[in-house]
Amino acid sequence: MHHSARWLTGVALLTTAGCTGTPEDSTRVDRRPDLAVEGAGATFPYPLYTRWFSHFAEGGDARINYRSIGSGAGVSALLADSADFAASDAPLDSTQRRQLTTRGVRQVPLVVGGAAVTYNVPSLTRQLRLDAPTLAAIFLGEIRRWDDPRIVSLNPDAALPAQPLRVITRADSSGTSWILTDYLTRTSTTWASRVGRSRYPAWPVGSPARGNEGVAGELKATEFSIGVVEAVYAMHNRLPVARMRNHAGAWVTPQTGALRSAAEAMLGSIDDTLEFATSISDPPGASSYPIASLSWLIVPSRGGDAAKLAAVERFVRWALEQGDDDALALGYAPLPDAMRTRLLRALPAAAVTARR
Repeated sequence: MHHSARWLTGVALLTTAGCTGTPEDSTRVDRRPDLAVEGAGATFPYPLYTRWFSHFAEGGDARINYRSIGSGAGVSALLADSADFAASDAPLDSTQRRQLTTRGVRQVPLVVGGAAVTYNVPSLTRQLRLDAPTLAAIFLGEIRRWDDPRIVSLNPDAALPAQPLRVITRADSSGTSWILTDYLTRTSTTWASRVGRSRYPAWPVGSPARGNEGVAGELKATEFSIGVVEAVYAMHNRLPVARMRNHAGAWVTPQTGALRSAAEAMLGSIDDTLEFATSISDPPGASSYPIASLSWLIVPSRGGDAAKLAAVERFVRWALEQGDDDALALGYAPLPDAMRTRLLRALPAAAVTARR
């Protein structure tokens, strides 16, 4: 059986199985403005989700509350039944999938994200340039000063100070950490053997901060620091962003076009499961940003309140159909059209669209 057919069959089984979430039940649940749905997870999409949830409720549908607590904590909240859905910038691993089997979860990507390498060097007036080996050496603790020859060779015209390099890392289980370590694992054999990809890596160096908000705040407050935050947080905090050398050898920043190009470039190599639950880092193409990822909503189809399950399904369709304008206005990259079309075709028929 083709992957798509197998996945669609799985959706039908997940939707009809269980005691609370059948398609017939869902179609009988009207939109309820008084209904409160709880979500939790990734900090990267929080500004966008806040706007989306507000506009979704304006259409007369459920009120969705969202806790920006990190991808790992969001999945834990779903497992603990303290959230009706989760959000993650990293796909579920095999252990999480097994733990969530009874909930019949699907991973639905809604937006493309990117990890921006940001820094605070007052004397630096030119945009910093970095490549994968140099970035890996920084986070491995092998590069400890801003005037290290490896950084200087990439930035011959920059005024790099003779100062210690202060690395800021994530202190919590994080999709942003997964995006960064996935990229470094793909591009650095040393990183792959010593640290590997993880939501909660054992950082060889660095001062920890919680959430994208915390890392951004530490970067702004700490001179001669460097760290990684989701691109939107760098933009909103007016942090400088490094140009990264991509797989094709071009220098790119995590602008919306470069992030969308990364997703489009990887479409042909992504297994056709309609969850697109895989890495898109280090993609081909001169315009592709290399440290990119999809951001998923973890959507259960059974095991919870039927009205809430139906509301989450309606929101997913609404976001895929109507969410692009909000995403672009806030600096997020919408999904490629081909990906969105395939996702919409696979959604359960009971996911009735809410209108603004």
